Amino acid sequence: MAKRVFLSRFGLVAFALLASSAEALAEGSLPSVFPETISLPNGFQPEGIAVGRGASIYAGSIPTGAIFKANLITGRGAVLVPPRADRRAIGVKVDLRTNIVYVAGGPTGQAYAYDGNTGEDVAVLQLTAESNTFINDQIVTRDAVYFTDSFRPVFYRVPLLPGGRISPDAVAAEIPLGGDFEFVPGEFNANGIVAVPGTRHLLIVSSVGALYRVDRDTGDAVEIDLGGDTLEGGDGLLLRGEDLFVVQNPFDQVVAVELDRGLDSGEIERIITDSRFDIPTTIAGFGGLLYIVNARFSTPPTPETTYTIERIRRGRP
Repeated sequence: MAKRVFLSRFGLVAFALLASSAEALAEGSLPSVFPETISLPNGFQPEGIAVGRGASIYAGSIPTGAIFKANLITGRGAVLVPPRADRRAIGVKVDLRTNIVYVAGGPTGQAYAYDGNTGEDVAVLQLTAESNTFINDQIVTRDAVYFTDSFRPVFYRVPLLPGGRISPDAVAAEIPLGGDFEFVPGEFNANGIVAVPGTRHLLIVSSVGALYRVDRDTGDAVEIDLGGDTLEGGDGLLLRGEDLFVVQNPFDQVVAVELDRGLDSGEIERIITDSRFDIPTTIAGFGGLLYIVNARFSTPPTPETTYTIERIRRGRP
């Protein structure tokens, strides 16, 4: 005879709430348990954010290199990596396999790998010795981490060991961007970057407006046809299925680009705006939820200037 399972009234309610929350996340709705706003420390000057294990989110400080870690459910957090005079923090990504936080170092020509629990150094990566450099963003794949350089027509590949481990002595390979890639001297060029699952392709947006499909190994770039539209001011990227979310920080908006399966063309499907946007730079996803960080570049920074991470709507009709 099959066993009969009895649930208390409390158990039934809890089960129903759990099921409805999971369904809500899958469908992209916004459970009220997640706060809309997460406050960063005053004067923090953020640029990059990334979601980590559990319900954690990380943000980096441009001028100090500090990393802040918060909980998406409680909205509370603390500085995980303290400021370092010789470091900067631009793009931030987390490898969920190892809980290593990768940080792009901007004009330092470096990148940093931190333990996502303790904040301790795992590796310091010298990507280039060139003085005219700006290491801007990165993406973690199964066997490497790729970094963009906004001031040079190249990107960098840092190999990973099995399971996502990284050697403290890892050496970066510099890969020239070729093909259709158009480099504009004096401008921010290659910026946000994502990897396309199941392929050897990266997607890279240039702040001057073009979106490229890039071969990870050769650097050959093919410009994706956007039907006459451009992605001027393109910054952080997030790929969800065939939807590519692109932050356009000068316009206080996020656009959703629907890509074709061959990654040859795309169409701007919708534009997401919000009164809370104040020059957003980077976007991250948690389940069906989206988050942006307000860099507030048009606001003169002071030790008292406030900065936030905001939960936003996908903008579907």
